[in-house]
Amino acid sequence: MPVLEAYVKIQRWGRQVLLAACDADILGKTFKDSGIVFEVKEEFYKGFKTSIEEAINLVEKSTIVNLVGTRIVKRAIERGYVHPEAVMEISGVLHAQIVKM
Repeated sequence: MPVLEAYVKIQRWGRQVLLAACDADILGKTFKDSGIVFEVKEEFYKGFKTSIEEAINLVEKSTIVNLVGTRIVKRAIERGYVHPEAVMEISGVLHAQIVKM
């Protein structure tokens, strides 16, 4: 079975740590659905490539998390980081955000 990969970018502002992660195969793509246009922009998501498992492990160290891609969002749900009802679907692609207060 191939290792499922993701692109991950981490940005810091003071005490805030933003984790942006996406399934590797959707980087640079645009999804449209019911008036929503969602761009998986390289400048936001493309930091380094890693496994989906390693990307999900970074959620613990982050205060704001932006996940896009069916595989990475499903893994975040499985790990208990995201409630299934809090997930948005755009043209069949899952998107979730986490903000830790």
